[in-house]
Amino acid sequence: MLRSLYSGISGMKNFQTKLDVVANNISNINTAGYKKSRVTFKDIVSQQLSGASSSTANRGSVNGQQVGLGATIGSIDIIHTNAAPSTTGRQLDMTITGDGYFRVGSGDEVYYTRSGNFYRSDEGDLVTVDGLFVLTANNERINIPQDAQSFSIAPDGTVSYVDQNNENQTAGQISLATFNNTSGLTKTGDNLYRETLSSGDPQVVVPGEDGSGKLQTSALEMSNVDLSEEFSEMIIAQRGFQSNAKIITTSDEILQELVNLKR
Repeated sequence: MLRSLYSGISGMKNFQTKLDVVANNISNINTAGYKKSRVTFKDIVSQQLSGASSSTANRGSVNGQQVGLGATIGSIDIIHTNAAPSTTGRQLDMTITGDGYFRVGSGDEVYYTRSGNFYRSDEGDLVTVDGLFVLTANNERINIPQDAQSFSIAPDGTVSYVDQNNENQTAGQISLATFNNTSGLTKTGDNLYRETLSSGDPQVVVPGEDGSGKLQTSALEMSNVDLSEEFSEMIIAQRGFQSNAKIITTSDEILQELVNLKR
């Protein structure tokens, strides 16, 4: 069978995956804290037709000959560049102006997110839209009593409130996590990430310390998806798919000619 047929098939599969990634990026263009993904390709092992040889007394060196056998997915990377904040005017909306991820969890499970649209539960706990608790460095909840007259969140994550006696109280301090390899984080859905062996263990920090960003309230980090860039990548994926489909069509025509030689 023609090697070009399999090369074309591998190319079509790769560009289909690229199109899937681009489509997911575009669908999340308005998802707060979303980080876009990209696809890279790499070639598959090449078939050796002849080896290389060194120079001799009578002849010069000869280069080896190889035929490539197609391409495969090299990586699907998450691009963790920061996006611009969007002012919302809502006090419990927060964005991280720099590196770091909010630590949220339920029970012993801890997740990480850049989406800072938080809420107060019926018991006054600071939670995500899905009810996960926003955690302190000691994995404690941050509770703002229901009878609190007012509350505020400082750039270092300290949550304070005024109680019924008009006295200032501290509800807790929001913690952040940083990683040596943010590209190693894995998406779990719902704007959440989990650490992996590749990302390394999280370093739990206070906002604004150890290289982490500070908190800005009444604002949300938007998606870092660039629509014009994604449309360009979509065109590339489409043309790449069409080109590889043409390879299969051409290979099929050659095979048909070979079959017709018997007649």
